Amino acid sequence: MTKTYLKLILTATIICIGAYAQSQTVTLDHYFNSETKLDKSGQSLPFHYLWNDTTMTGFSLFGAAFKNNGAEELNVLFQKPTAKTLASSDVYIIVDPDHLKDNPNPNYVKPEDGVAIADWVKLGGVLLLLANDQANADLVHFNILAEKFGFKFNNDLILHVEDDAHFEDGAININDNWIFKTSKKIFIKDASSISITHTAKPVLKTFKGEVAMVISSYGKGTVLAVGDPWLYNEYTNGRLPKVFENNKAADDLSRYLLKRTRTKN
Repeated sequence: MTKTYLKLILTATIICIGAYAQSQTVTLDHYFNSETKLDKSGQSLPFHYLWNDTTMTGFSLFGAAFKNNGAEELNVLFQKPTAKTLASSDVYIIVDPDHLKDNPNPNYVKPEDGVAIADWVKLGGVLLLLANDQANADLVHFNILAEKFGFKFNNDLILHVEDDAHFEDGAININDNWIFKTSKKIFIKDASSISITHTAKPVLKTFKGEVAMVISSYGKGTVLAVGDPWLYNEYTNGRLPKVFENNKAADDLSRYLLKRTRTKN
């Protein structure tokens, strides 16, 4: 085999790898969190933690981080997660599942949902769970899913921040972390802590030692979880004091999640 031929094969391989890197799809749930609001004309519209929401309540900046790190498509799943509805997704994000205060008819996580999502992860899917404290999210049913991966969200409140004069109460310092390689100090406000029940491992802890973020391997896939929606625009748009690097954390986390996605044949 000539050197020229080997060079052509190597070039083609690099091109294929590059094409794969640009083909990943990140899907945001809007079934378990299906909040709505009325627009000026009285029409009910999807609301809260959405890619196209550029206000404080949106995930537009987190979405931009995924795009900047190679994701080709940002989807929103309004339907129940099943093998079929998750088939085209590489990363699936569930955030702040509804309780009755958010939605008079919440779509709670049911055992069959846990099975469908776990089966998808087992095949190589990457799942990000962003909960909230018990006063603002349904943790009881959400834990049906979380416990499949070796952890659970607790009915407590960590990193409580009274007001903007007390940002430091929500601070987590990061040192030598394999996920957060560029962000050194982040802000998380009013989260639930996480208990590890078996295979999960801590990623971030508070200065008190409470677990704020975990990771779990499951089959060929990966699950990460935080007890708060955390990376929505309010805390990534530069409003925080400059010492906090949530914008860098969004970049670090999106890059890591995309690297963990399954290899497509």
